[in-house]
Amino acid sequence: MKRYRIFAVLVTAVVAIVYVSTTLGRAIYEGQSPGLGSFAGIHFAGYLFFLLMPVEALVPVYEAEGHPGSTLILLAVSTAFVAQLIDYGIGRAFSERVIDNVIGQERYDRFSATIEKWGGAAIFFFNLFPLSSPNMLLVSGIVRYSAPKAFFFSLIGLTAKYLAIVYLVDLSGWWTGVGS
Repeated sequence: MKRYRIFAVLVTAVVAIVYVSTTLGRAIYEGQSPGLGSFAGIHFAGYLFFLLMPVEALVPVYEAEGHPGSTLILLAVSTAFVAQLIDYGIGRAFSERVIDNVIGQERYDRFSATIEKWGGAAIFFFNLFPLSSPNMLLVSGIVRYSAPKAFFFSLIGLTAKYLAIVYLVDLSGWWTGVGS
């Protein structure tokens, strides 16, 4: 079982690297501004429970390339939300035993205890900060947490997070001149 997990992590890492390289990487290598399609694709993939990537870091990069913050917020929240719908659905569809092989019993127990104790507040918190919110939605599905509540708190947390990121990037002005 341990070999399976190592193999799964390696395959996931390769898929993530190849995907990012062929979208964002290609545009950068060609001296072009990366398009919103690559942002949406990478962001969507980063919110699937098996491809955890720090996609929040993409917002300042794409904003520095001249993409409007409001557009990035809309794309980030919508792609994350769709990916989390899939994560939740997978959690509902598969047994705890199957998921245990994917995320591990220890992580499952930790997420499950958090959901049982804190419910929507935990989902909001995990979506507000760059924590493992896709796994939180996956486990929410497994433990049969209310879907409307889960998605409400997820949407509020995601929206607040991306509004804050864009606001802080605009406020700091750190990217002025980057990409030009």
